[in-house]
Amino acid sequence: MTDISHDAAEADEADTDLSRRDFVALSVVGGLAIAATSAQAAMAVVETEVSIRTPDGSCDAAFIHPATGAWPGVLLWPDAFGLRPAMRTMGRRLAAEGYAVLVPNPFYRIGKAPMYDNAATVDFKDPATMQKLGPLMSSVGAAGAAEKDAVAYVAFLDAQPQVDRTKKIGSQGYCMGGPLVFRSAAAVPDRVGAGASFHGGGLVTDQPTSPHLLVPKMHSRMLVAVAQNDDQKQPDAKDKLKEAFAAARLPAEVEVYPARHGWCVPDMPQEGGAPLYDAAEAERAWARLLAFYRTALV
Repeated sequence: MTDISHDAAEADEADTDLSRRDFVALSVVGGLAIAATSAQAAMAVVETEVSIRTPDGSCDAAFIHPATGAWPGVLLWPDAFGLRPAMRTMGRRLAAEGYAVLVPNPFYRIGKAPMYDNAATVDFKDPATMQKLGPLMSSVGAAGAAEKDAVAYVAFLDAQPQVDRTKKIGSQGYCMGGPLVFRSAAAVPDRVGAGASFHGGGLVTDQPTSPHLLVPKMHSRMLVAVAQNDDQKQPDAKDKLKEAFAAARLPAEVEVYPARHGWCVPDMPQEGGAPLYDAAEAERAWARLLAFYRTALV
């Protein structure tokens, strides 16, 4: 089960001043527009609303791919705020680089997306926030849930003419999505050839369900980007991950970035009067992801 506190803890001290949050929200809108424009300039993409049958119901999702051709498939797991404009923009940007991207609503068991339109306006000091987030995250964090979903999502991708089935599938996730990448890679090892976690929460725990214990079941290359403050709180996690990958002889890269938990997602809330999103480090992580996929999805 994923660690709810890990996704929420970094924003728990977020500034609650309305004007500051409004400023962040406006900044996010501008940033997303720039990212979308850049992606469209790289390659024209098509975004379609799709519904995917799973053993637990029907998952609404965004399927985004280049306008022509067949490309490697990628499963993009959102963070705790789910499928929303920020995640769609990231999916479009990736598709514009030559990938067929599926961005599911991880909380479809509870309701249709979006559960949140903009994470930047979330007030973590409001008890209602965790009352909402807890059940959402538990719905996909439950034993076997993400595994069933991953099988269904990969099957969907493989059934699309825009997906090149001769190539391996990638899976990337943010915050809550990090552990879901591990669970996906272990659930569909013959198809998932690359897994990337960005500021993933709870990758190493003392529970028998810890994601790092799934490494022996994977056949994929792995890229794990760790937030500096997460590493400070759990400095041995990166070492345990490296040990697990080495023991399984799985090609992997684990790097601590000089940025805070949530740094890759444009619409993250504030902390101490500054956005958690770090544009420079987010771009560095994005460039590393693209290089990773170019070599791993073959």
